[in-house]
Amino acid sequence: EPEIAGLYLIAQDGQPWRVGFAVGNEFSDHVTERQNYLYLAHSKLRQCAFGPELLIGELPSHLAGYSRIWRQGQLLWEKPFVSGEANMSHSIANLEAHHFKYALFCRPGDAHVHFFGTATLSFGDGVVTQAGDQFEIGIPEFGRPLRNTLQLQSQTIPKVKIL
Repeated sequence: EPEIAGLYLIAQDGQPWRVGFAVGNEFSDHVTERQNYLYLAHSKLRQCAFGPELLIGELPSHLAGYSRIWRQGQLLWEKPFVSGEANMSHSIANLEAHHFKYALFCRPGDAHVHFFGTATLSFGDGVVTQAGDQFEIGIPEFGRPLRNTLQLQSQTIPKVKIL
């Protein structure tokens, strides 16, 4: 899912500072999410990517970009998207205030990456990703596009032991 990511550092006095914005790729497990709406949070517990360049200052009110998936060097899927406050339900300031109103999110020395979302996702078009697929997300105002490759890892669920 193409995203705009806000990057923040928390100062020693607990003050959040926005460093800038970057293009982001949120990898969500919509198969899990569709099983039950209560699994929304579970579907988001995936590694995500952002970068490779940082936009400093205010976010333009309208941004237009593209999201692509490449498989074995061939374009598998492509879709445009828009972002920026002119295309969002809430302002950046409102979302920041909502997030950083909790003391837990204002611990000195912490870094935060906040994904602001878009309305574009490949899963909605029936795309099933697989290992080796390369994602490319670009917005001209952000410079070079973000490119990352899907790698799968097996996971063993640890068994809880009793002390």
